[in-house]
Amino acid sequence: MPHTQRVTLDRVTADGSSVWQGPPRLFGLNLETEVMKTDRPVNLNLFAMSWPIMAIASITHRITGVVLFVGVAFALYALDLAMSSPAGFAEAAALVREPFGMLVFFGLLLALVYHVVAGIKHLLLDFHHGDTLEGARMGAILTIVVTIVVTAVLGVMLW
Repeated sequence: MPHTQRVTLDRVTADGSSVWQGPPRLFGLNLETEVMKTDRPVNLNLFAMSWPIMAIASITHRITGVVLFVGVAFALYALDLAMSSPAGFAEAAALVREPFGMLVFFGLLLALVYHVVAGIKHLLLDFHHGDTLEGARMGAILTIVVTIVVTAVLGVMLW
């Protein structure tokens, strides 16, 4: 068995005790690892946090995109049913008159209106209108208010 020399990272002091010098340096980089902070929260309670209105508007914009993507299946089913025959049209009309059908279509309408209004807000942000903190806050509030008003008007007109 060949003899191997053990490399130690300890420095021997004058009294004979050894002191840890830390990990070696490689290419001028210190290979020390930082000690993790232990005062960080283990589980974040997202419902107890105070979210800015801009974050709520941004998350809602993403959620409405997903709702529209999933809801298109129901809308296409109803459209296909309505276009198939006069009896299919009557069945689709009855589907929309039921509470569940009305709720689904109203949810799709709300998601569509919010997504379009937030998209217009993002287009304005691309032209640097409202890209300050106060402008972003006002844009988020305006997006929510316009969505509520337009959805209410369209809901009254449709039903």
